[in-house]
Amino acid sequence: MRATFMYGAGDVRVETVPDPGLQQPTDAVVRIVRSCVCGSDLHPYHSLPASEQGTPMGHEFLGVIEDLGQEVTGFKRGDLVVAPFAYSDNTCVFCREGLHTSCLNGGFWAVGGVGGAQAEAIRVPQAQGTLVKLPVDEDSELLPSLLTLADVYGTGYHAAKQADVNARTTVAVIGDGAVGLMAVLSARRLGAERIILMGRHEDRTKLGVDFGATDVVPERGSEGVERVRELTGGEGVHAVLEAVGYMNSYETAVGVVRPGGVISRVGVPQYEDAPIGFGSLFGPNITLTGGPAPVRAYIEELLPDVLEGRVEPGRVFDRTIGLERVPDGYRAMDGRTALKVLIQP
Repeated sequence: MRATFMYGAGDVRVETVPDPGLQQPTDAVVRIVRSCVCGSDLHPYHSLPASEQGTPMGHEFLGVIEDLGQEVTGFKRGDLVVAPFAYSDNTCVFCREGLHTSCLNGGFWAVGGVGGAQAEAIRVPQAQGTLVKLPVDEDSELLPSLLTLADVYGTGYHAAKQADVNARTTVAVIGDGAVGLMAVLSARRLGAERIILMGRHEDRTKLGVDFGATDVVPERGSEGVERVRELTGGEGVHAVLEAVGYMNSYETAVGVVRPGGVISRVGVPQYEDAPIGFGSLFGPNITLTGGPAPVRAYIEELLPDVLEGRVEPGRVFDRTIGLERVPDGYRAMDGRTALKVLIQP
């Protein structure tokens, strides 16, 4: 089969590798029908050290089950499924608490001998706990929106849930990438009536307005902080959903949150040290939360709105490519000429 590997910063290749097969009785083999490039894939695209052994890429996919281990029940060959970006058994103590990304028997795609999803097929560990069957055909027009359940929609929703967004919450979303836009959609779903989207790409912020943003702030840094403060009568916002992951975004979050508010981070942090002392978080009683989204915990909750057309999160995909053009997809997203690239193997 064909699969995508990264050999260092900016070096993405599509190569022929052996087809995946069952290794454990809890495995499944899935033929991938849709996958994509994630904004978090751009972090290694910028910084991965060069190596002779490539790193498999991709962690979001829809697919059709082609083979099942003998311990996997509730599925059959031919089922269309979605998989979260982390696999899990869905039964351990952490999964039962809704924290599937900390599953005692789980892990992440493209790590530890498990392949990546920017490929023609993939082995799924802990298949029974990981996969969710979808009641549509593999040629359904809903596939792009259903694919967002693998990561970006669930991640945006996690940001809003962790911040306890509700009808009384004023929200600022930092970042107009796919996750930021899904955070806007999620904040609106949870009832927020004032949602300030901090982003400067007009085509993206227009989509953010469609998803529910009431205000757009294109300014950055201190100017952006000042603008949000103006919009909120100097008070700041109850909840900041930070969907970027860089230090300047965290500093903006600290700058716009009101006393007693919440900063919810779902952008993968590209830093280890950040202000958390008296003058930043402690003194004004700011809560810092977030983390990798336990997407598996949210799929059944979010799925009906997608199936019934009440939301269309798949609008974040603005380019579709074949597998062989995945390197072009990375370049397009890195150059901001594409918001999110859909891959159709």
